[in-house]
Amino acid sequence: MSLVARRLEDAGIPTVILGSALDIVQHCGVPRFVFTDFPLGNPCGRPYDTEMQRAVVSKGLELLEAATAPGSVVRTPYRWSADEGWRDRYMEIGEEDVARLAAMGEARRAHRQQLREQGRVRSE
Repeated sequence: MSLVARRLEDAGIPTVILGSALDIVQHCGVPRFVFTDFPLGNPCGRPYDTEMQRAVVSKGLELLEAATAPGSVVRTPYRWSADEGWRDRYMEIGEEDVARLAAMGEARRAHRQQLREQGRVRSE
């Protein structure tokens, strides 16, 4: 997204990136970035937390309006969890999860096979 934002900016279209990978986005040199210290894939907040999500998007719109220099970064004050240990546990797979995840993967593969046979997805 960072590189796409740069190309859009080159074409005169202002952009704001909402994200969690501060080092990567800054390295790519986006013009405006709203940083949330959340797990990757959750730049606007926890699922179903519409209040937080609206607040993060509002920060982005405010930055779009107010930024005066390239490389503007705004850090949101929000936290993913009061317990900072979430970083160590996020996406952790325990022994108790292995069988359930394996079954989910098998079901997904079977469903994809059915779709292929119906011509609804490309063959892999």
